[in-house]
Amino acid sequence: MRQFLLFRLYGPMAAWGEVAVGETRPSSSHPSKSAVLGLVAAALGIKREQEAELQSLANGNSFGVRVDAVGELLRDYHTAQVPPERRKIKYYTRRDEINSDGLYTILSSRDYRTDGCYSIALWQTSSDQISLENILNALLQPKLPLYLGRKSCPLSLPLCPEIFESHTLKQAFDQYLIAGDSLIHSIINLNSDKNYYWEHLDNEQAGMVSTIKYSRRDQLRNRQRWQFNEREEFYFSEQCKEVSA
Repeated sequence: MRQFLLFRLYGPMAAWGEVAVGETRPSSSHPSKSAVLGLVAAALGIKREQEAELQSLANGNSFGVRVDAVGELLRDYHTAQVPPERRKIKYYTRRDEINSDGLYTILSSRDYRTDGCYSIALWQTSSDQISLENILNALLQPKLPLYLGRKSCPLSLPLCPEIFESHTLKQAFDQYLIAGDSLIHSIINLNSDKNYYWEHLDNEQAGMVSTIKYSRRDQLRNRQRWQFNEREEFYFSEQCKEVSA
């Protein structure tokens, strides 16, 4: 048996950052590990400059997600005025930039997911960790504001955290029956077939047969430098045949 902490993420807009190059800021269709554990860290009151605490949280907890509603893609188009780069001149604030001479326009776009709903699972890989019970209490009474990937994406419903003891990850998700939540049903249409993503567990421990394994760059390496390592993520859809739990 293993302990799993389950909670729900829902908001009208969310942004699950992927590798970004140039003017485009894409979003995945499901939450990233760094975004979820960043939300947990905020609930616990851990700030961005507390590198050791953030690293411990990222390295000591594993992560899974069930996509209850995938939502839709929204692309936000931006133009911004910026000054040219000049030797020996530093711009410390946005005010410094717009008061400079020779401004020119750059184009950028940011992707969001609208009306996505996700059930998140956390389980611990190290005993020298903030307990799941303490994380649950923090999610009920967060110490810092919580948001879904970007500050412009606040939560719209309670997190509803619960702890389950289960043989497999699939059993834990099945016990966390978000499909029975009438409030969610009144807001969005839930997927009839759920998609699952997780790390570290084999098929027997997950209770699901992974059909795809791929790399995702969302394992925290250095928060101050915004650096992330790759990790392996497994995928299963209820349209596929399940393994016996």
